[in-house]
Amino acid sequence: MTNLTLAAQIIVSASVYYVWIFRYFNVVKEFNQFGLSDLTRNFVGATKITLSALIIVSIWHPELLAISSALMGLLMIGAQYFHFKIKNPFVKHLPSLLLLILCIFLTTVTSDLI
Repeated sequence: MTNLTLAAQIIVSASVYYVWIFRYFNVVKEFNQFGLSDLTRNFVGATKITLSALIIVSIWHPELLAISSALMGLLMIGAQYFHFKIKNPFVKHLPSLLLLILCIFLTTVTSDLI
């Protein structure tokens, strides 16, 4: 289970870093479609990057995994809500849905790690 947990941690964090750093132009476009402000977008981005860092740090400090993955999961639920709100095709829902599933997994396996 440890290897699977480690892989999930790396996938969640790397995915968030990739989207919010290297594909930021897509984030700007999506937040405009959602009708959200630049301040909201920047707050969400800073929060996701911080939580991603905590998920990586939790490799060495497992006590941080439950809260960081649960909060990241809440942000992914928010992403799902906004994708449904603007009636995006299902393919646009997939990345945040897969990350949500990984966050649920990470949150539930935390009790085994501590």
